[in-house]
Amino acid sequence: MNLNTIKLADCLDYLRDIPDESVDVTFADPPFNLKKKYSSYWDNLDITQYVEWCSLWLREMVRVTKPSGSIFVHNIPKWLSYYCHVLNEIADFRHWISWEAIGTPLGKTLLPTHYGILFYAKDYSQLKFYDVRYPHHRCRKCNTLRKDYGGKKNRLHPFGPLVSDVWTDLHRIRHNKRRDRHPCQLPIPLLERVILMSTDEGDTVLDPFMGTGTTAVAARRLGRNFVGTDIDADYVRLASDHVSLIQPLSKIGSSWVSLYLDQVATIRHDDWDELQHYFDVPDPPQAIDTESIKYSHGKIKAIEDAIYLEERKKPAQTSFVDLKSDKIEAATDWPY
Repeated sequence: MNLNTIKLADCLDYLRDIPDESVDVTFADPPFNLKKKYSSYWDNLDITQYVEWCSLWLREMVRVTKPSGSIFVHNIPKWLSYYCHVLNEIADFRHWISWEAIGTPLGKTLLPTHYGILFYAKDYSQLKFYDVRYPHHRCRKCNTLRKDYGGKKNRLHPFGPLVSDVWTDLHRIRHNKRRDRHPCQLPIPLLERVILMSTDEGDTVLDPFMGTGTTAVAARRLGRNFVGTDIDADYVRLASDHVSLIQPLSKIGSSWVSLYLDQVATIRHDDWDELQHYFDVPDPPQAIDTESIKYSHGKIKAIEDAIYLEERKKPAQTSFVDLKSDKIEAATDWPY
């Protein structure tokens, strides 16, 4: 298995070539079988076919994950309910993470407002897991805490609460400047949160549906290795070009962090002892009700923009792609 490569291959063929228990975390964001048009195929299978196919790659994902590793699967609740039936037999359930995102009602339904991310442990007794924190939820106009903590404000963590299994602070990509040519692109901070809670620097994250490379980008930003595949040559080329520009820069001091919307979006709880020296913390502690901690070494947006601009300004490379060049050239006439 060649680290830090994205291969043009069918996910099952790719997974079957990977040795048992050889990657630290597996993450999958498969096609949702909603008749969407991708670059070179339709997402349109009979329900029985789709469920059987998903069962195959789910079992392979668990097989290749280390005993201390985690398995994450993103999809709509309908399909996750089928996935649970498979995963409950071969892994240890930890959480159904609800990621807030408005959908479209299709008649006789409640308004869909979340995607799900299943979180399973290969073996709970050996699971590698880190508590992560995110900023306090505040009123956008008055900056007051949205949640009433009553007389407990003096005991609140200055950065923010531990992340729960309901994620409302990370949003779908709404601006074209941050979107690649893919109909179902996940935001990078979503993958960064998953990676921070489940891996250490130098660990390997596998994604069998790499798409335009979000998982690879998040892993590389955070100093992790990645491997993955996609069946579409357009997406493999785009992902490889993108990740070749990434540098492991998402840090404050020696701690890896996730940056999002002009602030630090996710930190590991264990890193706060070092990170707190980079922030001005409200004093007395109760002042946190109306005062946010402030990054005292400049502007977070400047760090975030520097990372983003660095990724976009260099000539594209293809050193992270693992396929024959004639396959790429035959698949599409690239306009870049």
